Amino acid sequence: MTREDAIAANRELMKSNFPELDSLATDQKINRPQPPLQKPCPGGAETVVLPEVNPAVIADSDLYLCMRRRRSRRSWVEGPLALEELSFLLWATQGVQRIFGRNYSTFRPVPSGGARHPFETYLAVSHVTGLDPALYRYLPLSHQLVLLARGAGLGPGLTEACLGQEFVGEAAVVFIWSCIPYRGEWRYSVAAHKIMLLDAGHLCQNLYLACEAIGSGTCAVAAYDQQRIDTLVGLDGTDEFVVYLAPVGKVKR
Repeated sequence: MTREDAIAANRELMKSNFPELDSLATDQKINRPQPPLQKPCPGGAETVVLPEVNPAVIADSDLYLCMRRRRSRRSWVEGPLALEELSFLLWATQGVQRIFGRNYSTFRPVPSGGARHPFETYLAVSHVTGLDPALYRYLPLSHQLVLLARGAGLGPGLTEACLGQEFVGEAAVVFIWSCIPYRGEWRYSVAAHKIMLLDAGHLCQNLYLACEAIGSGTCAVAAYDQQRIDTLVGLDGTDEFVVYLAPVGKVKR
């Protein structure tokens, strides 16, 4: 495939192809089982109950000022993120407000096409009060974390996977969002993939504004080595793979 062919194919992905759904039997239409709203928690895994979301962690509730100050932050000041602050950031990006039907869909602070919410949130924690340095996954249905791998050495691996971007590995915590494509494909088939990429933007923008509100900062990262980051998180790269990252830390005001 030439460079021009590759560009043309990617442009097609950006276009709407919803009319094609009229001629397709999606898995939802033919009554195949719906994928779960959340990856199951491994049996016997250690979990952490997060503090209840408390708006008291918000240092600035002026939405206009938060939007005006919003920037990509790539340098951090010393000091950990509070566990209460992390709880708020997780709620702001993927927290479940309401479950509809028999676990059919959820309402969350971010929009998602068909309320499919195809993402899982992994956290590479280095400096969060009350949490051991480790790799965790967020369980939005119960507002908990599940411990995946202990260790304080995630930073260098993250820097390497993100093509040498040192600010990623130096952050207090790195949000790593994976996508489980079938959650969208089950309902929207070939039209799902553009929707899911748009949803990722909604997700990260909420993190930007929530970080500004608590006196922290973040930077969206889309430049990474796919195989390395999937391996670091423990994903198969086919049915689940990383689509976005965002390091978070305290910033100088």
